[in-house]
Amino acid sequence: MTKLTLGSHPYLLGFDQLERLLERNAKSGNEGYPPFNIEQTSQNSYRITLAVAGFAESDLSITVEDQQLVIRGRQSDDSEGRVFLHRGIAARQFQRSFVLADGVEVGEAVMENGLLHVDLTRIQPETVVQTIKIKKG
Repeated sequence: MTKLTLGSHPYLLGFDQLERLLERNAKSGNEGYPPFNIEQTSQNSYRITLAVAGFAESDLSITVEDQQLVIRGRQSDDSEGRVFLHRGIAARQFQRSFVLADGVEVGEAVMENGLLHVDLTRIQPETVVQTIKIKKG
C-alpha cells in the first residue's frame, strides 16, 4: 500500500512544506510548562496567554524566528542566603514555540497579573486574478 502524502496528491501542489511542518510538530515534545491558552479574539486576531508567575518582564524574551513565535523565560537565581523549608514555586527556564501561518503578524505583548498576553493578527491577502497569455508553440 502506498502512503498518500500532501506533496504527492495531484491537486495539492506546493503543500509539501505543510506536511513537513505537521511532522515536525508531531515529533516535538509537549512539555506542559508554562501552561497557556490560545483564544480567538476576533475573526482575524488571536491571543496567546502564558502563566508566567514569578517572572519579570526582563526575564522574558519574545522573538519570531523562521515563522515561529518563540517565547523564552529565564529567572535569575535570587535564593542566595535564603533557606527554603519547601520550594514549590517553579523557578526554571522555559521555551514555548508556536508556528505561525503565512500572513500572521505578532502584535503587542502585555504582562498583567502574572500572565503574559501576546496578540496576533492575521492579515487578509487581497484576491489576485491573473490572466496567463497562451503562446503558440
